[in-house]
Amino acid sequence: TLSLHDALPICSIKDIPIGIARAIRTAVSGRPGGVYVDLPAKLFGQTLSVEEAKQLIFKPVDVTPAQIPAADAIARAAEVIKNAKRPVVMLGKGAAMAKADAEVKAFIEQTGIPFLPMGMAKGLMPDTHPQSAAATRAFALAQCDVCILVGARLNWLMQHGKGKTWGNELKKFVQIDIQANEIDSNQPIAAPVVGDVKSCLSLLTEALKGAPKAPAEWTGALKEKVDTNKGKLATKMAAPVAPTGMNYSNSLGVLKEFMLKNPSINLVNEGANALDNTRMIVDMLEPRRRLDSGTWGVMGIGMGYCVAAATVTGDPVIAVEGDSAFGFSGMELETICRYNLPVTVIIMNNGGIYKGNEEDPGNGLVSCTRLIRGRYDQMMEAFGGKGYLVNTPEELKAALEEAVASKKPCLINAMIDPDAGVESGRIKSLNIARSEEHT
Repeated sequence: TLSLHDALPICSIKDIPIGIARAIRTAVSGRPGGVYVDLPAKLFGQTLSVEEAKQLIFKPVDVTPAQIPAADAIARAAEVIKNAKRPVVMLGKGAAMAKADAEVKAFIEQTGIPFLPMGMAKGLMPDTHPQSAAATRAFALAQCDVCILVGARLNWLMQHGKGKTWGNELKKFVQIDIQANEIDSNQPIAAPVVGDVKSCLSLLTEALKGAPKAPAEWTGALKEKVDTNKGKLATKMAAPVAPTGMNYSNSLGVLKEFMLKNPSINLVNEGANALDNTRMIVDMLEPRRRLDSGTWGVMGIGMGYCVAAATVTGDPVIAVEGDSAFGFSGMELETICRYNLPVTVIIMNNGGIYKGNEEDPGNGLVSCTRLIRGRYDQMMEAFGGKGYLVNTPEELKAALEEAVASKKPCLINAMIDPDAGVESGRIKSLNIARSEEHT
């Protein structure tokens, strides 16, 4: 974040063009991010002739310059990769934001290394690609000996690169990042490569030209695990609907098939089970089409993301929302309807946070995780949109196809079995036993 009032004082309206140019450069170069521009109140009373203003306006030159990595860094990384017995590539949203699609594809297919995408890197390489190890992520991370981080960080989403997730052993990491201070942030990095993703991958791919592909024993073991896990998921998606409602697998299986046929639709996703299961089940085939709660797991981004994605791209948007997550920004349905945006919201309505059947703790207290299984479809209709109430995958399929085709504001209230959810992140073991709470 840059406050231009402090870093570059804007004391005159004549300074606004250069200030905004610097803000743009800061926002899109290096690691992209938001910029705060502070315009003092005294500027609002200042005037300038049109002719003089036109002379001050300019287009910034080369706002995203290439940052070429050092030659010895490339050589070191190539050597680590050549000696790897069980390598895996972790694609992060940094690679997606860098629009390094071609470079990522060339590197992965030339080396034959299996890859895993972080949430918002899904689609950078199609989830259906034969080298995708996403269906056996746990096995891949625990068993790999070298992990190549491409625009990804060893933060809490990756358990800081240690512990049970990583097989309780220190892996060798090759880390490609545009910021030098990201290196060694949580684990020692054997081969840091600092520079922009496109330049780094292009040079690394060239350095590995002619090198053997990833060992067949490793890639074969991963493929066997992937096939097994995909078979198990297919069985869950085909399971009949219980009297108490759909589960996450047989409901999201409908969206999975829809997105495979319509890969250019923007997918917004937030929640706990709604987030975890959608990320796991729904394949993305195109980059930068998935928007989720990101590194900090921020709730309340859903409807705002829908407004932005629909406005900027003009393409249809589907939002998969947990019922609790939707509550943080649900009133933005009014904005979506006011601007008649092509947004279809799917509420995974199990009536609670994680589960919807939490019992009251007693003594007149009401469970803080159980919600009313509301008629969100009627809420959408109150603002002039179209609402659907669905109880089966067949009803969900019909509603989804009709809603997206209409290019109008729609909401699908998908009734999910209250017992279908689990605590996100499998953190139930951290809970204090109910019996202990009242002693």
